[in-house]
Amino acid sequence: MRVKPIGERLLIKPIKEELKSAGGIVLPEKAKEKSQKAEVIEIGNSDEITVKVGDKVIFAKYSGNEIKIDDEEYILIDWNDILAKIEE
Repeated sequence: MRVKPIGERLLIKPIKEELKSAGGIVLPEKAKEKSQKAEVIEIGNSDEITVKVGDKVIFAKYSGNEIKIDDEEYILIDWNDILAKIEE
């Protein structure tokens, strides 16, 4: 299924980061905070959106609506909740 955001919204996929303790032990998902990093999957219809599909971004902690598409977790988020673009 394909989802196309409307207006100034983005569909993003959170990037799951593996977190290790100082001793090298991999911590379980529940022991850490949710990542605020994501990859842009789809973009709505707005001239103001300055990121493109495939860009990696940092988004506001308690923003957006979590949805599942084909057993994958995504977030539908307003453009204003994107805080930064990650450049590597």
